[in-house]
Amino acid sequence: MTNDSITAKRTWLITGVSSGFGRKLAEQLLARGDRVVGTVRKPETVVDLQEQYGDAFRVQLLDVTDVAAVRSSVDRAFGDLGRIDVVVSNAGYGLFGAAEELSDKQIQDIIDTNLTGSIQLIRAALPHLRAQGGGRILQISSYGGQVTFPGSSMYHATKWGIEGFAESVSQEVAPFGIGITIVEPGSARTEFLGASIQIADQLPAYEGNPAHAFRGLLGIDAPGDADKMVAAMIDSVDVVPAPLRLLLGSDAYGTTHQVLQDRLTALEAQKQLASTTDVD
Repeated sequence: MTNDSITAKRTWLITGVSSGFGRKLAEQLLARGDRVVGTVRKPETVVDLQEQYGDAFRVQLLDVTDVAAVRSSVDRAFGDLGRIDVVVSNAGYGLFGAAEELSDKQIQDIIDTNLTGSIQLIRAALPHLRAQGGGRILQISSYGGQVTFPGSSMYHATKWGIEGFAESVSQEVAPFGIGITIVEPGSARTEFLGASIQIADQLPAYEGNPAHAFRGLLGIDAPGDADKMVAAMIDSVDVVPAPLRLLLGSDAYGTTHQVLQDRLTALEAQKQLASTTDVD
């Protein structure tokens, strides 16, 4: 893996720039002179960026759960700007609660946003990236795409799902010069543990259960510096070939390393049994 020391000015399409990593990405990119097309559900949240950066920052209204709108938004962005170098699939949110506590609507909504919305954004961008001879896709996931915690089952389901999708697609599109990087941040000081989460109605039966341990995370300062994480995401676009995963944060690294090590140990213990099930 080599690092290209030349950082060219680029054009980016980023979903969900009203807050969190999306907002910080837009701020850093615009400050260094790049162009950004940012999607939002509430345009008033980015008026300041529009006023400060003018035509360098273009805003599109988009609900990523609307598949037709996703396709139209992507087509319009490429059509207006001619070339988009990096597509960032960032829109998403967290959902806490035991599986039994979640409503059918909460389950469907988070799948539609975190998983289906991300899948359809990538699918909509691929024909354009192929036509222009390449580009990058950053899929914002979480270290929760490789590890799990109780009380976050549907969040993990969407993140594990999008990681499987992105890893498979990365192999399909590499021959076209398209690189895909799955970004796995740890806990960071953004709005994620504030306005960007939903909490299921809690059942008395789960009081004292590990499923409610998330309560202890709310209101606590996370160890990750969101600005540094975003800078690392931007820098990753200069790395050739594209890193498949970008793990950010000491908590993400430590937990993921332990989980993968334990998983490998469990796998190795099944080697002999696995071989006995082959056809004689």
